[in-house]
Amino acid sequence: MSSEQARRTVEAVYRAESRRVLATLIRLLGSFDLAEEALHDAFVAAVEQWPKDGVPDNPRAWLVSAGRFKAIDRIRRRARFDASLAEIARGLDAEVEIAPEVEIDTIDDDRLRLIFTCCHPALSPDAQVALTLREVCGLTTEEIARAFLTPAPTLAQRIVRAKGKIRDARIPYEVPERAELPQRLDSVLRVIYLVFNEGYHASSGDQLTRADLSAEAIRLGRMLAELLPEPEALGLLALMLLQESRRAARASANGDVVLLEAQDRNLWDRALIAEGSALVERVLASRHVGPYTLQAAIAAVHASARHAAETDWAQIVGLYDVLMRVDPSPVVALNRAVALAMRDGPAAGLEVIDALLALGELDGYHLAHAARADLCRRLGKTHEARDSYRRALALARQEPERRFLQRRLTEMEQQ
Repeated sequence: MSSEQARRTVEAVYRAESRRVLATLIRLLGSFDLAEEALHDAFVAAVEQWPKDGVPDNPRAWLVSAGRFKAIDRIRRRARFDASLAEIARGLDAEVEIAPEVEIDTIDDDRLRLIFTCCHPALSPDAQVALTLREVCGLTTEEIARAFLTPAPTLAQRIVRAKGKIRDARIPYEVPERAELPQRLDSVLRVIYLVFNEGYHASSGDQLTRADLSAEAIRLGRMLAELLPEPEALGLLALMLLQESRRAARASANGDVVLLEAQDRNLWDRALIAEGSALVERVLASRHVGPYTLQAAIAAVHASARHAAETDWAQIVGLYDVLMRVDPSPVVALNRAVALAMRDGPAAGLEVIDALLALGELDGYHLAHAARADLCRRLGKTHEARDSYRRALALARQEPERRFLQRRLTEMEQQ
């Protein structure tokens, strides 16, 4: 094998296997930082050895074994200057005879352990998201910082502190016991959905969506649903697939917002819709229905309508009623009000939105003011529509949304 062929092979293996190898190295070495160094050393060794020796039958096992040996050598060298590392080196030496095949048999469990460790409730929500994207998804610190408009040094410190918290608090690297699973699973699902939402509807910036973040979230969702097929894990995956199915129709050729009722539904991905809808039916049949499944069921109703006029708004309002009982929030109440306006007319929706805004919780949420502006526009309340569009525009941080709101405001000001 030539050096160039070996390099391409190593690059392909890195893309396919590096996060799996890292998860196992973290379990074996008990340290994020040491495992990352070992991962790097293992791939350097692969670049050097595979051209001479050929690609091993099980590259993943080879990399885990090489990474572990490299880590032991590294700790031995450091132990000459730090006596506290000598005991760690001896402990790793004691395990060195474990067959790589045994380790690889547990590799999927290692990935699941890593997700739960990164999403441990002892970590702050921001740290959970950053650590998951860095360690599980393999995004660079700079990529995560750009996605969430956070300075890279701040993001790097957040990750360092999260790793330190895991180390100092001796957070176990494991999937929680069945009794602890609901609480811990909620954190994992929330992080995955936060990542997806930022990709599906970017909170700010020049682009409406971030396809890379959505893809990472769906990949995580698939992994979780495969390794731990709990109803809400399946429900979250269904929700992401159904939402993602509309991506191609959500923006115009120049990147402007296309509202749901104006989207070309021929562009919707029917394969994703079929997969997501089947998951919804599966979870609903289990009768263990949570908020992600209910949101997925709402998305499935939208997806089943070939034309906007065929949308079953009565069913959507009914699902929102259930969601408000299961997981009430101001945003869910706002979405229900919009659905109510579609079922019963804009006046009915406006009354609910006004009541929600009067409570103050949505006053800083630009979509609440945008929804109010649209209902006022439909009712011919031009002055109120202009005021609400101005408020929404002042709060919006994403350029495509700002352009849309500005166009609507200009239309209102010309009347």
